[in-house]
Amino acid sequence: MEKIAPDESSKPFVPDFLIIGAQKCGTTSLYNYLIQHPQVIPAKTKEIHFFDIHFKNGWEWYCRQFPMALEPKENCITGEASPYYLFHPHTPSRILQLMPKVKLIILLRNPVDRAYSHYHLIARMGKETLSFKEAIRHEESRIKPELKKMLEDENYQSTDYQYYSYLARGRYVEQLKTWMNLFPKEQFLIIKSEDLYFNPANTFHRVLDFLGLPKYDLYVYKKENYGEYPELDLQLKNQLADYFKPYNRQLYEYIGIDFGW
Repeated sequence: MEKIAPDESSKPFVPDFLIIGAQKCGTTSLYNYLIQHPQVIPAKTKEIHFFDIHFKNGWEWYCRQFPMALEPKENCITGEASPYYLFHPHTPSRILQLMPKVKLIILLRNPVDRAYSHYHLIARMGKETLSFKEAIRHEESRIKPELKKMLEDENYQSTDYQYYSYLARGRYVEQLKTWMNLFPKEQFLIIKSEDLYFNPANTFHRVLDFLGLPKYDLYVYKKENYGEYPELDLQLKNQLADYFKPYNRQLYEYIGIDFGW
């Protein structure tokens, strides 16, 4: 991989934290909570997508997305949240190259609920015409060839891989093993999304502690990007729960936390 960081003579700037995923797991809500803390300076936008989609733009472009890169503020930190990072095949090594000490926050939701929410997001965007049942039936044939192209050409971008990975993104243990083979486990904070949904204040305080920030309470913990859609067919829901059981079990064993999905 071509080195794109600034030369040794320039003062390095790196964000202090990244929320790397997973998609439809509460990343927008958590990021919006964090940037309300008086010592967190937001990026220009929540999802910069540098390490997955815009990597060719270069390190200097990335730095310009953070006001703190131009005007550092004492005792303040900054970061961003791009939920495709967790799943993108080239992102872990790119971050390791440029930001090896960055703190990594991961939100994980019941993978059945996550997949169904993901599907409705893509459908609302007008990018999905299949039913959910048909979409997951065709998922492998849609994304497997795209992953092959991405691995063969680091600059290849695949919207199919990004959009139609309903089940693949919920096989969390596969993704975490890739990341944790590169970064020490103490650089990660893994959060159960349902904890954020049902006790946002407590979860927010856990994140502040992980980031070394003083305790801070918000007036309102607003849930962002909340979509309404029909309940998932019970038979299909049970089938997907069975599908994810072995992956969930491996996840619990790997990270030492049982999320009870």
